[in-house]
Amino acid sequence: MDKGKALQTSFQKLNLNPNSNKSTSAHTIQSPILTVEKRKPVPTLVTLCIQVIGSHLEDIIDDLPQIAFKLPSHVKITIAAIARRRRLLDDNVMMALAESSWDILDVSDSDVSDYGISVVAKRFKCLRAADISRCSKISSIGVSQILQHCDSLQILRWGGCLRSELTARCCLGILKPTLDNVEGESWEELVTAEIGQGAYSLRWLVWPKIDKDSLDTLSSECPRIIVNPKSSPFGYRGVYVPCEALMGTVLDDFILKDIDAGTWSVKIATSSSVVNSNALPIAERFRLAFAERDARLAPKRAKNARQHKRRAERDWVAVSTDAKAIALASKTQQTWN
Repeated sequence: MDKGKALQTSFQKLNLNPNSNKSTSAHTIQSPILTVEKRKPVPTLVTLCIQVIGSHLEDIIDDLPQIAFKLPSHVKITIAAIARRRRLLDDNVMMALAESSWDILDVSDSDVSDYGISVVAKRFKCLRAADISRCSKISSIGVSQILQHCDSLQILRWGGCLRSELTARCCLGILKPTLDNVEGESWEELVTAEIGQGAYSLRWLVWPKIDKDSLDTLSSECPRIIVNPKSSPFGYRGVYVPCEALMGTVLDDFILKDIDAGTWSVKIATSSSVVNSNALPIAERFRLAFAERDARLAPKRAKNARQHKRRAERDWVAVSTDAKAIALASKTQQTWN
């Protein structure tokens, strides 16, 4: 009897419905997994190193050509994107970082000039998209260099400021196809590279403030170039519109998706308790504007101070007899050792 009761009790405790255990176990296992997925991913060691370099970029910018010599291409383009956001991107930085493997170039709102663009444009072999908007130092000379050397360029973004708008209007003639050789016996014998010039690979042009005359000129004389395309699930006239050609896209945003935004943010010494700046006195507004401008220009002032210091040291070594004596003594000591 005791064995029968024990067996009956065992059958009662036995769960013959396997789905209930699965649902219970799945519920208990799923909750910690969901909590783990919501956590911020741990940055890699390379990401942390890039963030340190980007935070102190103004301190090493003079030695960047020597430092960037052995850096991989994806690290260089990330540093260039950080430098652009910190307003430290100029010809020297761009020439130190530019690589032939880059497929995008974003120098918008930077100090890059025609000289820097002309130098780096010759390196690019597969450049697909370029953003030169709000660049007051780039003229039609720099644009022509990009179109001449970057045969794979499909997307061009320009305009945005007074100087860049003027440059864009002056460059309309560069975008138009022109014939240089019309003396061939037949069209089959002519090669495109031999008979004309123009941006033959360019298909998308982003120009937010384009005027009506320029738009009509491009539509009639450059129908292959689509100006300011809009996002659509069906594309534009059946053609897929790349995200780089959309007006609201920042060209190098995806490069910094794993980088902390604090790497390039400029800290402004203003009070967080102030909500409405219009309620402040005019003197306080001037003070806050000066503090903001001072914080924004601090990296450039530090760079200029270091350059002046190094220049003074070189001048002192070249003129001072004491410095020459110290240098000669150190060379003599090295020879003895």
